[in-house]
Amino acid sequence: MKKRKIAVVTTSRADAGHLHWILKDLAAHPHVDLRLISMGAHLSPEFGHTGRELREKGLRPDATIECLLSSDTDVGMAKTIGVATMGLADVLGEMRPDILLLTADRYEMLAPAAVGLALRIPMAHIEGGEISEGAIDDAVRNALTKMSHLHFACTRRARERIIEMGEEPWRVHFTGSPSLDQLSRKRLLTKEQLERELKISLSSKTVVVVYHPVTLLRDTTRESAALFSALEKIAAPLVFVYPNADAGSRRLIERTRKFVAQRRNARLFVNLDHRVYLSLLKHSAAIVGNSSSGIIEAASLGLPVVNVGVRQKGRDHAANVLDAPASASSIRKAMAQCTPGFRAAVQGIENPYGDGRGSEKIVKLLTTVSLGETLLFKKNTLATSS
Repeated sequence: MKKRKIAVVTTSRADAGHLHWILKDLAAHPHVDLRLISMGAHLSPEFGHTGRELREKGLRPDATIECLLSSDTDVGMAKTIGVATMGLADVLGEMRPDILLLTADRYEMLAPAAVGLALRIPMAHIEGGEISEGAIDDAVRNALTKMSHLHFACTRRARERIIEMGEEPWRVHFTGSPSLDQLSRKRLLTKEQLERELKISLSSKTVVVVYHPVTLLRDTTRESAALFSALEKIAAPLVFVYPNADAGSRRLIERTRKFVAQRRNARLFVNLDHRVYLSLLKHSAAIVGNSSSGIIEAASLGLPVVNVGVRQKGRDHAANVLDAPASASSIRKAMAQCTPGFRAAVQGIENPYGDGRGSEKIVKLLTTVSLGETLLFKKNTLATSS
């Protein structure tokens, strides 16, 4: 039996957590020829050279593409897409996979989607149909949806939105988020193990802070002033994790470094392995910022979340998430609600992002969907219903 050639693109820690068990399962599948393409921030020492973690986990990329410009501007982001497109044209033109798997909504994912479209490669996409009105991610996500041929929605409402966009229902599947598989398939670190790994002492009051540039604002770090102002009045220990490689990230990193230097109970980490990161969330009091991990994974951990500003505006979330406008007083007020009592109240809540079996469902669909013109030729159901 000829093996099905499935190519997967990974660009940074932003998608690595989603892909971990999918890659493991595809690599072990007897009828799959897995081809892994690593690019972007994975190859950047400034952002932790996270591509090395793939090799450490036994996932050796078949191709690596240097494309991330050493820049802190929107022009740099735009040029990164162009450089990635040129590199991917050669790689995918030679590779010619049966299916190309893309994840989420990072701007650099536009490059493999454009190349795959030009080369007539069927594409599958994880995390379409969601909403994040404050970032360019929202438009990127919708573009990837319309360019893809098979859809793995992480919430039931997201599946409905994809169908409302005109995608044929048979192409659209509710799988849940594969990032939750880390919680169901491998035990997280104990508090003692985590402290040894990070070389820190954790308090029951520790707050994790993960804040990314808001890429739809002209000043992508404008809202961060309110966050840091709020944090100045918070006595709890703080653990910061680097932002994504977006326009404004260097300004955020520098601001964070200065803040941490003035606080004896604050630490900054460039990058954390996904399992280590989820373990940190488990043993913390709350997470504050605008990271999707507060929206997706935190509910399964029963972790209080203060979701700051507009980056995740409109996104489906559970009752553990407290939305706070980007003002210092609003953020402090929301953080004050993250009490032990609130945490106790959100233990065991249903996570709209699934049951931790997303990878299994996605791999089954990738390996059984019929290939050929049936998959490649799409019909717009909006056009046929008008």
